[in-house]
Amino acid sequence: MRAGEENFYLDPVTLEQLTLSNAVREGNEIVSGVLTSPSGHRFEIRNGVPDLVYPFELPAVDRHALQQYEERADAYDRYLPLTFSTYGEDEQAVRNAMIDKLDLHPGSVVLETGAGTGRDSEIIARRLGTDGKLYIQDLSPSFLAKNLVRMHDVSTHVEPALANGYYLPFADNSFDACYHFGGINAFGDIKRAFAEMARVTKPGGKVVVGDESMPPWLRDTEFGRILMNSNPEFKYPLPLDKLPVQARKTRLEWIIGGVFFVIDFVVGEGEPKADFDFPIPGVRGGTHRTRFHGQLEGVTPEAKRLAHEAREKTGKSMHQWLDEVVRQAALRDIGKQE
Repeated sequence: MRAGEENFYLDPVTLEQLTLSNAVREGNEIVSGVLTSPSGHRFEIRNGVPDLVYPFELPAVDRHALQQYEERADAYDRYLPLTFSTYGEDEQAVRNAMIDKLDLHPGSVVLETGAGTGRDSEIIARRLGTDGKLYIQDLSPSFLAKNLVRMHDVSTHVEPALANGYYLPFADNSFDACYHFGGINAFGDIKRAFAEMARVTKPGGKVVVGDESMPPWLRDTEFGRILMNSNPEFKYPLPLDKLPVQARKTRLEWIIGGVFFVIDFVVGEGEPKADFDFPIPGVRGGTHRTRFHGQLEGVTPEAKRLAHEAREKTGKSMHQWLDEVVRQAALRDIGKQE
């Protein structure tokens, strides 16, 4: 951890500021120490890497995923190219196309969660140049260690940390973009992971996420059944229902043989905005808002027929006619006048 970066990290539980103690430094690097929040949560720094993983006792699904990552770390890079060669894909071309979606520029500050052994990290770092910053995080110490070896000679300022992708140790609006490819299907809380990515990305910034998922139209084909039999992770559903309300200009693409998804979106603020109050032309009339909030109990078919007949005779919209009739009747019955 480079000196000064301890102020950028927050307690992933409470988002409180962290205080560094017992620091051991080598030049401009903090190689060990303890980060403590006002709530008393303690996070160790070992070999220059802060361990900010939360929950402190991982749920079973995350423990299982972590165990798999640790067991596969040595063989991961050796066998991963098979994922691309199986479908006749060029790995570097695919990865560069995904990273294009981040809309990066030199000097951007980027977060990569689930950074793994760094096959995407090094591409992102080259895009950022000497003025950019790349924060790489993974749940697996073994994967992150291999990533750091790969990133040793890059010119970009790289900050590593052990962290859980759905409890991010950063303030709101900290990054220009957030990237995650592979493994999000195994997250204990995918919806929270998307929400966290949107939270820490600045409005207008990009989030890009991808993983395995056999598309619905291929699941009953021999092609789909063969792949899902070999790798059950292809059975995971597409997580569109997990996207945050801040997602704008959302795009979905199927890549790598059409069995991996990539979702990218621009981060907005809160729910989308729309004009719900303009008068809608036509017989029905009203506005989007009055049609939703102004509904009353149903009437008999005869009353409905008479209402339509009266509305047609007056030439008013049904909204206008009903609003006047109900208002007049209500004021009469409660003894008030307009």
